[in-house]
Amino acid sequence: MSDAVPSSPPASASRRIGPLFSLLPFLRPYAGRWALAFLALVTSAGATLVLPVAFKYLIDRGFAGGDRAHIDRYFFALFIVSLVLAAATALRFYLVSWLGERVTADLRRAVYDHVLGMSPQFFETTQTGEVLSRLTADTTLIQAVVGTSLSLGLRNFFLLVGGVAMLAVTSPVLSGYIIATLVVVVAPIVIFGRRVRRLSRASQDKIANTSALAGEVLNAMPTVQSYTQEPFEVRRFAGAVEAAFDTALTRIRARAWLTAVVIVLVFSAIVFVLWLGAQAVLAGRMTAGQLSQFILYAVFTAGAVGAVAEVWGDLQRAAGATERLLQLLAARSPVVQAETTVALPARGEGIRFDNVSFSYPSRPGIAALSALSLDVRPGEHVALVGPSGAGKTTLFQLLLRFYDPQSGSILINGVPTRDVPLVELRKEIGVVLQESVIFSGSVLDNIRYGAPDATLEQVQRAAEMAAAAGFIDELPQGYDTFLGERGVRLSGGQRQRIAIARAILKNPPILLLDEATSALDAASERLVQKALDNAAQNRTTLVIAHRLATVQQADRIVVLEHGRIVAQGRHAELLLSSPLYAQLAALQFGEQLGHTVQRGAVSDPIDSV
Repeated sequence: MSDAVPSSPPASASRRIGPLFSLLPFLRPYAGRWALAFLALVTSAGATLVLPVAFKYLIDRGFAGGDRAHIDRYFFALFIVSLVLAAATALRFYLVSWLGERVTADLRRAVYDHVLGMSPQFFETTQTGEVLSRLTADTTLIQAVVGTSLSLGLRNFFLLVGGVAMLAVTSPVLSGYIIATLVVVVAPIVIFGRRVRRLSRASQDKIANTSALAGEVLNAMPTVQSYTQEPFEVRRFAGAVEAAFDTALTRIRARAWLTAVVIVLVFSAIVFVLWLGAQAVLAGRMTAGQLSQFILYAVFTAGAVGAVAEVWGDLQRAAGATERLLQLLAARSPVVQAETTVALPARGEGIRFDNVSFSYPSRPGIAALSALSLDVRPGEHVALVGPSGAGKTTLFQLLLRFYDPQSGSILINGVPTRDVPLVELRKEIGVVLQESVIFSGSVLDNIRYGAPDATLEQVQRAAEMAAAAGFIDELPQGYDTFLGERGVRLSGGQRQRIAIARAILKNPPILLLDEATSALDAASERLVQKALDNAAQNRTTLVIAHRLATVQQADRIVVLEHGRIVAQGRHAELLLSSPLYAQLAALQFGEQLGHTVQRGAVSDPIDSV
């Protein structure tokens, strides 16, 4: 099953606001607040609709009748209505704003939590910048709708319905003209609204593309600058920004036309109907107060129609944003935890790869592993060597269940990894990658990442084992020093030693080392290699080695080529029995080794360096 996130929805989906109903699970937990907000909304709308009635009586019984008591009474009534309107409006604003912020926060958390649970296959087809755009720009649109537009739309809908009803009560004849014109107004709202939503979705896609491009370039600034490609990247980003601007401008034009058409139609109809009302007053068929009441309701109705049209455009945009977020939530990782899991035994047969075949989802026609079988005894130190693309890193990723093989199985202590809870499986494995990952926290936070409850003394001990204590003590704040994004304040070797200390502190029974000393100088390499040898005691260790000098003391060296095991044994044995290993050794240790291998006399390659 593919977990790629499509970049655009089906054409039929762009014509509706149905995706907004998918937000109901996020709205449901706050039903009480929604009910209270709805009550405040109805109260404020009712208070607004009462105002014209008060004005009618003020004119007909107060001004026309000349009764000062009536005038005072109706002005006081207007003041009370305004107080009710103010209180209800303030309460509605607070509640819906709170709900908008809360629902958006919940939605962001749900999407982020879901993305963190995806397998690496997801990130083969989805850029992180696009995910970040959906977490920020798209959720901001939804926040605007939930926290503002939705309540305004409902309030104006009630004003529209109530206003039309009161228009009919005030003057059935004139209200008939008003209602007839509303039918003419609805048509452009529907037609333009569909176009606005399509353009809104396209605009959000363009913004996501821009964010993805910027994220990719900013994360590779040393490469960009070393190749002097700043002008090219500036032009590329400018092109993406302009494309997003052009799409947004098209959407803005559509919404502007929608607003203009609605205003012209509504107010043209109102002016015509009011002219008819003025004729009715002059003819004595209406009172001045009734006409004033009718005018106010007509204004309320016209304003409500315009507001509903505006809100409809916001709903169109939010529906597109919701659809994009739902695509993230709908994406499913092919690596899922079994319904019935089995606890991993503390002891057993070690690690076993049983006839494993695997191809990466993005390269289904290329076999990364082909019918590979390998047994690793408990506590054994096994080195994996071979040319690039031989399948060494793939073994690590399958062992961690970042992917599942298409055929065959992987067992730890006799239990298939598919049957082990993912959290428990990965807690049993410590990893040091060739490209060390450093977070933007302190040294202490980074080393303690795999063991959050570790004490400072335990952290310091792990740093000493990883030959990191010396340079950490020289940092401005020692273990509390902030390392910057991706550890930019450290050298490559220092970052690697922090990562090694992190794995040592975790103290797992299985240790995976992907050329863990590759970024170290000769002196640090010897210190760290000794520390890793100590850490590997009584622990099953798999080492990916590109530098053969680091794995000569391994219990067993496994040689891989094209996803298959072509040889395995000790260093001295493989120099004689494996042409591929001998070739790799000759390339690294020089021509002298090649001559000694040909003569059948094997010397220690370290002495040959």
